[in-house]
This record gives sequence, structure tokens and C-alpha cells, in this order.
Amino acid sequence: MSHRKFLISAAILILPAAPALAQTEDTAEQRTSGLSDDFHDDDMIVVTAPYVDQLDLLAGTSALSGDELAEDLRGQIGDSLTSLPGVSSTSFSPGASRPVLRGFQGPRVRVLTDGIGSLDASNTSVDHAVTIDPLTAQRVEILRGPAVLLFGGDAIGGAVNVIDKRIPRDIPDDAVHLDAVGGYGSAADDWSIAGSVDVPLTPKLVIHADGSFRDTGDVRVPGYILSPTLRADVLADAAEELEEGHVDEAAELTEAANQSGHVPNSASRTQTAGAGIAYIDDGGNLGFSVSYYDTDYGVPARPGAGHAHDDPGAGEEEEGPVTIGLEQIRADLRGGVNMGGFFEALNFRAGYSDYEHTEFEGDEIGTVFSVSGIEARAELVQADHDGWRGVIGTQILARDFNAIGAEAFVPKNSIESWAFFTVQEADLGDIELEGALRFDQTTVSANSLNFDRSFNTVSGALGVAYAPEDGALKIGANVSRSERAPSAEELLSSGPHIATQAFEIGNPDFTTEKSWGGELYARWDSDDVQLSATIYSNFFKDYIFEAETGAEEDGLPVFQYFQRDATYYGFEASASAVVARVGDFDLIADGVADYVRAKISDAGGAVPRIPPLRLLGGIKAHSDNLDLRAEVEWSDSQRKVAAFETPTDGFTMVNASAAWRPFGKEGGVTLLASANNIFDVDDRRHASFTKDYVPLSGRDIRVSAKFSF
Repeated sequence: MSHRKFLISAAILILPAAPALAQTEDTAEQRTSGLSDDFHDDDMIVVTAPYVDQLDLLAGTSALSGDELAEDLRGQIGDSLTSLPGVSSTSFSPGASRPVLRGFQGPRVRVLTDGIGSLDASNTSVDHAVTIDPLTAQRVEILRGPAVLLFGGDAIGGAVNVIDKRIPRDIPDDAVHLDAVGGYGSAADDWSIAGSVDVPLTPKLVIHADGSFRDTGDVRVPGYILSPTLRADVLADAAEELEEGHVDEAAELTEAANQSGHVPNSASRTQTAGAGIAYIDDGGNLGFSVSYYDTDYGVPARPGAGHAHDDPGAGEEEEGPVTIGLEQIRADLRGGVNMGGFFEALNFRAGYSDYEHTEFEGDEIGTVFSVSGIEARAELVQADHDGWRGVIGTQILARDFNAIGAEAFVPKNSIESWAFFTVQEADLGDIELEGALRFDQTTVSANSLNFDRSFNTVSGALGVAYAPEDGALKIGANVSRSERAPSAEELLSSGPHIATQAFEIGNPDFTTEKSWGGELYARWDSDDVQLSATIYSNFFKDYIFEAETGAEEDGLPVFQYFQRDATYYGFEASASAVVARVGDFDLIADGVADYVRAKISDAGGAVPRIPPLRLLGGIKAHSDNLDLRAEVEWSDSQRKVAAFETPTDGFTMVNASAAWRPFGKEGGVTLLASANNIFDVDDRRHASFTKDYVPLSGRDIRVSAKFSF
């Protein structure tokens, strides 16, 4: 399907809503989005989120917003969410980091902005940044379970939905509403600032503008930059070079092994801008926005890495540091029509992106990656009929990818997909039944290889829960069957990739990846106590994964995609309880625990880059004006590793933070300070491709301020 045909399809989905929006009377029931603030009257008009937030399917959602989000803001969305249960991060570098959910990463985790994919190249490779700036986020949600089928059958691990205000959801009460956040972090000399303004032009029309800027230096780390295992290998190589009389090479390797203090070439600079407009009344809403994302960041090099280019006479050459310059221009549409009868609302969402990033080797252009894509979805939301409600929808995607340069490891290709989905819920009193079904048709084509394959996939989920009416307890079970088409990278990769310092090889004959999954959960939610615990497992047939082979091509280690059966299982838990009240303060104890184990069948060993057991516990003193918190995070060592994968040592990190609201809870001003990794320990994420030479930051003192008025 060409982009022209795609646009026609999107118009057929969306345009009928326009006259309906104009004709709908202002008598529809008012609904809220779940996004709270402190500057609206109780009777304000608020737009619902682009998914069905009323469904109890989303009861297991984890979320960050408000002061908690402001405290955890980092340059990339992956590094901003790691305090949540079951969440780790790829942490490739400070400038590129995607979320890892239940040990899954890449295409098995969808990263969304307001319900639509980020439409960048971040799922193509771990060195590619996510083009969503956490500084402009209003709320970030982690979605798991059957409801994920609303957003993609391939999102086996879950979805991360970043909600911003670029398309306004409500009409401010004030003539002008301003939001701003700014801060400084000592570990990377990290300066950041972001702001937005919303102005109502009429009682039903509002405009929005926002911008952000972040500048960081090379990140400071404790001790040696290299992990003990890699440092020992580099020193052994240095001794071998010296024994062979290569004095300069030995000195260079020894210097690399002894580097400490700062991770070279880890600095970044990011700036964004956006503007939007929305018409909102009781009958529905229609909004549009445009945005710009620009970032330049370094890609730290693995010591000793280097390769020859395609020119056979060139030999191995000295190359400058690898940096990435990235730009994205994006347009978005969101709307909804409140209806009567069997369906209470029609919601629609669309996005277009023009993305390009260049991988530089020193001052020379290495490879240019470009992505243009359109994604659209429409949902009919069913009204509640004696406890039965749900959503029926369709989704379409068209993406063109191109890579130009000596290290274009993936050929020019196109992906086109269409999907139909439904999520249903029945409330039978103390018993709730939940179900979801999704069909996807995906076509991957690469004309230069005469490659054209289509995949039809079916995914579904069923759930049952016991939730006594007027009670705090909910226990339940979900079972799911998921099917995922292989990505273009898994099918078509073949060549050197300088940013990841690997030679990557795919397989064009891969079939679809199938899995059966199940989970048991228990939740307790009362005024003073919130508990949640989940155990889960996934059994894969034809699981696709990338692993190092031990071979070399062009002087680079070969990483090849394989397809085998595999098993995942694990648990995640969180708890929060008010343990005492002293004066105006509530003393709250909280904790998070998560663990995942993943194995390749038939003695294939461990799945690569799986996070180890983690425990996090904290105590917080909370009042309307002041929060004080201290926490300890313990991460176990990871010794269950794949072939050619190095183990990772465990660590214990101590953090503390304070949030002061000088004008009270409703005052619109919050001043924050935190000390992270207080004892300056060496810590590395096992899920990271670069963990042996890009540790996490050392002691980091952060101060920030958040304003809303």
C-alpha cells in the first residue's frame, strides 16, 4: 500500500467524525482524562485519553507524574522510568536509552506518544535515541496485560505511553497558563529547562506552545570506566602487543584500560519546540500540533574497536569519535466525538514523522538514516450496558526507512501494516471478565533485494478477576496468545554498524514469533496501603534474538539474529503503606522488587541482556508543603549469561531527595533536590549493550524547580 493509498484509508477512518463533531449537541456526559492539575475548576471540560482509561484492564498500570516525574527526569525516557516495578533501561549512552519491560526490549516494547508510536528509528538499534523529551511529558504510563493489544500485537513486554499537552486536552481558566521546569545535575554538568504556555482564544478554542533545552557534558563515573572483565582483557591485549614489539599499540590499550573519571564522548545537547491548537466542547474535541526534535550526542567507543571500510586498499584506519546528529519534524492529529446509543464515543489519532539522523566518524559523515512514517488509529468506545463495555478499533502504519553510507547495515525498506482490535470487559459483580483480540497484517519489502513478505498475525488475551464490591482487594489471572511479525532489522540486517561497533546479520527466512503467556496477580488499594504483586511467564515458539557469535567481520564482532524456542518467567511487586502520622507528616514506607529469567530451549543458554533481581526500598515523610525521602536500591549480580556475554557485578545504591512546596499543595511551585548514588558506587545495567564501558553515573547532586501558574 503506497502512502497515497494510506492517506485515503486514514481519511476514510477519520473524516466522517468532522461533521459529527459539528452536529453533536453539548449534552454529552462530561468525562475526565485522569490528568490532574491545580489550576482548573471542578466543572472544566477535559478530553479523554486516546485509549479507554475507564477499563479495569488498565488497573495494573504503573505511572509517573507530577513531582515524582520531575525528580526522575533524565535526557532519555528509558532512564526516567527505572524506579517503577519491572522496568529497566538499555542505557546505551546518556543520549540513547529505551525502556526494558520484564526483560523485553526493542520491538517487543512499544514507546508511544499519546497513543501513537514515536515514529523514529529507536527500535532499529539501541544506539538510536527516542524522540520523546521527558521534559515536556505531563504523565508517563507503563501498560501491561491484555490492554496492550490496543496498541500492538508485538508489544509482548508492554507499552510506554508518554502523555504531553501539545494538543491541549482542556480549556484553562486563566487568560494565560504557564508551566515550566528547569534543573541541574552535577554528574554530567547537566543543565535543562522546559516551558509551555496555553492560551484560550475562545471558551472552546485553545492554543499551546512549548520548548525545551538540555545540555550535558561527559558523564562522571566512579573508578575505572571499563568493567573488571573488560579491563583485564584490554590489559592482556596490551601485554601481548608489547611482547610483539608494538609499543605504541600497547601504550594506547593500557591508557584505555586505566581511563577513569568521565566517560569520553558521552555528552549530549537536545532542543525541542512544539505548537498545538484544539477545539473542545461537551460534544467532542479536535486538535492538531506540529513539533521539532533536535539532538546531538556522543557514542562512547569500546576500547580496541575499529574496522576497515569497504575499500580493500584502505586497510584499518584511525577514525574519530562517533557522534549522532538527529532531527525529527512531526505533525499530530487527535479528536473525539461523544455519541449516544451503543457507542458513547469515537476517538481518533494520527501522526506523521519526517526523521533523519547522521552518524559521524569524527568530522566525516558515516551513515545517514532516514525514516518517514504515518500512523493512525480510530476507536469506537462502547457505552456501559449492565456492566459490559469495551472498545473496537483499527490501526494503520506506513513507514519508509533508508540508510545511506558505507555502514548501511540495513537496506532501504518499507513497512505497511493494518490492524483490527477489540478489548471487552464484563462486570458481573464480584467477578470481572476481560478479553482482547487483535489481527495484524504486516508487509515488509526491500526493492534492492527483491524482498517482499507479508505476515498475518493473531493475538488474544483472556482475564478473570475477583474484586469484591466496595472492597480494596483484587486478585486475578490473565492468559494470552501473542504473535509478532519479524522486524525489518531482524530480517534484513547485513553489514557493519559503527555506532554499536558490531557486524549485524539478520535472516530473511524468519517466520512469525509466537508465544503463550500467563500471569497471576493480587492487588490491594486502600487509603493507607497499596500492594501489588504479579508472577508471569511466557513460552515462545520461534523466538527471535540477537547474540554474539564469536566471529569477526571487518574487524568487528559479529552479532547475528537467531530463531529458537524460549521461556521467560518472573515476578514484580510494589508496596506503599502509611506506617505513622507525626504532626502534619505521613510516614510512608514503600518498596519495589522485580526479577526475570529467560532461557533459550534445548540447552541454548540464557537470553542475552536480561536484568537481574532488584530490590528497592524507601521511607518518605510527606506533607502538603514538604516531602523528604531516602531509599536504597540493591541490584544482584547477573551470572546467567549467554555465550560471549560478560557477567555483571551487583551494586547497592543509596539515594535521597526533598520536595518543597512553599505555597502549599495548590500553590503551583515545587523546589526539588536530590542526591543520587550518594556513596559513589560503580553500577552497570546488565540490559545495556555497552555496560562494560559505559557505567551509570557516579554521585549526582540534582536541583530543579517546577512552576505552574
